[in-house]
Amino acid sequence: MRCVIARFPFELTRGGVLESMKGIKPEPVAGESVLIGRRHYPVKQVGQVITRQDRRDFSAGEVLRAMTALGFTCRAVPKAEPLQVLSPLQHASAMLGTPVAV
Repeated sequence: MRCVIARFPFELTRGGVLESMKGIKPEPVAGESVLIGRRHYPVKQVGQVITRQDRRDFSAGEVLRAMTALGFTCRAVPKAEPLQVLSPLQHASAMLGTPVAV
C-alpha cells in the first residue's frame, strides 16, 4: 500500500512492517501507540523504524493513518478528566481538613 509520510511516498505492507519491527525493543508508551505482534510501540518509534527518518520530520497522525490502513490496532491518548477548580473558601477548608466530631 502506498502511504505518504513526511511528504515522501512509501510502499508499505503489513508483513514488511512486522519484519521491520522484529527484534526492536518497544520504548515506554506515553502517547499514541500501535499494537504490532504482541507489543505496543509508540507511534513515533514505528515511524522512525519504517521510514528511516528523524522523528521530527513526520507527525504521529501520518503514521497512525498508515498503520490503521494496514490493519494494525492503534490506541489514542486517553483524555484526562478536567480538574475541579475550588473557590478560595473551598481551598482553605480543604487545607484545614474536616472537623472531628467530639
